[in-house]
Amino acid sequence: MTVQDGTCKQMTYRDDLPQIAVVFIFVNEALSVILRSVHSVVNHTPAHLLKEIILVDDNSDSVELKFNLDQYVNKRYPGLVKIVRNAKREGLIRARMHGWNAATAAVVGFFDAHVEFNTA
Repeated sequence: MTVQDGTCKQMTYRDDLPQIAVVFIFVNEALSVILRSVHSVVNHTPAHLLKEIILVDDNSDSVELKFNLDQYVNKRYPGLVKIVRNAKREGLIRARMHGWNAATAAVVGFFDAHVEFNTA
């Protein structure tokens, strides 16, 4: 089943699904790419299901990712986006564990920071 073949449009889902925490892991990813991923989650996930977005920075070098990212998400999505920063490079699995520990939703989904969500 893919979005392109139209089967997704025919699917029905229960209204009482649990909320989700979407976790993005990144290291030195372009700011625009991270923001596109965040915007696509917000724009394509029903608001009542999206509890939080957690961005795990696995010790990026970029000043833009430290200051500009914080300012943008705090202004645009106050209370929705959390940023977890690793003090040293931990690697993908440990970074995911830090995201898991920060999550408060019943369901946690892990994604690369360069994905884009869409709907049929």
